[in-house]
Amino acid sequence: MDCIFCKIIANEIPSPRVYESKNLIVIKDINPQAPIHNLIIPKKHIPDLNSVTEEDQEILSEILFTAKKISEIEGLKEKGYRIIANTGRDSGQLVPHLHFHFLGGKNLGPKIISD
Repeated sequence: MDCIFCKIIANEIPSPRVYESKNLIVIKDINPQAPIHNLIIPKKHIPDLNSVTEEDQEILSEILFTAKKISEIEGLKEKGYRIIANTGRDSGQLVPHLHFHFLGGKNLGPKIISD
C-alpha cells in the first residue's frame, strides 16, 4: 500500500509521535495551520469517515478521548481547540487515510471557512 500514514505507522517514514496507543498515533502536521496542529490517525487503514464500519466504533470513540488527552498534553484544555475530519475531495482530504486535525494555540474564531 502506498499510504503515507501507513508508512509512518510502520516506522518506514520517521515522524515523532506526540502520543501513541494500541489503535492510534498522534503526530505533528508538517504543514501546520495553527500554532498547535496535530493529526490523530488510526493505525487501521480506513480511507475516510464514509468507510467506517460498526467494528470501528471503538477506534472512533478513542479518537475523541485522545483529543481530550492531547488538549491536556498541549495545555489547551481550558483555552479550547478544534477537531476537523475531512472526507472526500471537495472537503480537502489530501491523504486517503482517516485522520482528525487537532488545532489550537490561538483564537481560531467562530468560522471554519473564511468568506
